[in-house]
Amino acid sequence: MTQPHDLLFRTLADPTRRAIFERLCRDGDQTVGALTARAGVSQPAVSKHLKVLKQAGLVRDRHEGRQTHYCAQLDALAPLIDWTSQMAGFWQGRFDALEDLLKRMDQ
Repeated sequence: MTQPHDLLFRTLADPTRRAIFERLCRDGDQTVGALTARAGVSQPAVSKHLKVLKQAGLVRDRHEGRQTHYCAQLDALAPLIDWTSQMAGFWQGRFDALEDLLKRMDQ
């Protein structure tokens, strides 16, 4: 069974796609042309990456005349935030138990 965070991890695993998403988060709305200028890959490649990001719900597009503007959807990261919070709690509990064990061993 696929978890919601699995799709986000797969989508953001690609360094070019992750860089595009980070740029949209940092700089706000961007056109495909503006993203291509600094992506280091061709416009068709940027468009393909944007399509994958859009399918994962990480970006939204809006058409303005002949241009398409893309913006990051930060709320789509909620499953990743939930997962990392769960994992942080899990590992904190493990480290606390280890610390208790080590203290008992020292006595």
